[in-house]
Amino acid sequence: MNRREFFKRSILTGAASGVALTGGNFKKIFAAISPQVKGPYDMVAVKGGEPVQMFDKAIESLGGMKNFVKKGQTVVVKPNIGWDALPERSANTNPQLIKRIIEQCYSAGAKQVYVFDNTCDEWLKCYENSGIQYAVKEAGGKIVPGNSEGNYHEVEIKQGKKLKNAKVHELILSSDVFFNVPVLKSHSSTQITASMKNHMGIVWDRRYWHRNDLDQCIADFAAYRKPDLNIVDAYRVLTKRGPKGVSDEDVVLMKSLIISKDIVAADAASAKLFGLEPEHIRHIKLADEAKVGTMDLTKLNINRIKLS
Repeated sequence: MNRREFFKRSILTGAASGVALTGGNFKKIFAAISPQVKGPYDMVAVKGGEPVQMFDKAIESLGGMKNFVKKGQTVVVKPNIGWDALPERSANTNPQLIKRIIEQCYSAGAKQVYVFDNTCDEWLKCYENSGIQYAVKEAGGKIVPGNSEGNYHEVEIKQGKKLKNAKVHELILSSDVFFNVPVLKSHSSTQITASMKNHMGIVWDRRYWHRNDLDQCIADFAAYRKPDLNIVDAYRVLTKRGPKGVSDEDVVLMKSLIISKDIVAADAASAKLFGLEPEHIRHIKLADEAKVGTMDLTKLNINRIKLS
């Protein structure tokens, strides 16, 4: 079976190789996010459906994609495509979700939708084996390499404590709309990776961050360019031995999605979904203290949607 056939088959089967959480434990984690309230919403948290279904419900409850994308605008969608791994491994963002986001952007009138990542493994293999390259082309988007330093331009991080400057990909600097679409998973250095850490794929020199207080650099950069939406893929979640993962046995099928304009809140809700308290994740706490956003979810109007 070639990679394209694998991707097509995964759409039909859901490619769910992980072990689902027990009903009681899952309800407890999800209920910690918020009680049911009426809009307009600061965040939408969906569980129980397939990626396309969950995204459609979430964006509808936020007023539809036309609230974020206007006719003739250019959009950059930034998934995690950092690893040479098949979709089952959950090292990268779910390709079905990326495809649907692009389709919705075009339906809203977008002129062009770009997708890229500065990958950790060899970029051609990451793009192909993740299924994202195929998904982008199917939706009519344009997938762009992120492996050339010439496409990155230096900017000043005015609020930065450790990170004062960074070379940022030109698509982030030039596009009208920026959608940040990470996959929620474990990380050996930061406990979890979600919205803020996904920014490491839009800068050139990630090594500087690792050498100079990784959590502080993540929080510093979060203040520079706030995405128009943070869309956290928690359909399959790599619960240990991340960020690439070692075995399919490390993956849990959570069938969840979190969307918010507030990048700190999105990561706080992601931490809770992961079974952790936001204040125990250092870069979330630092970004909250810097007033990039809020990790106090009780301050937000959150819509919880449960699908069958």
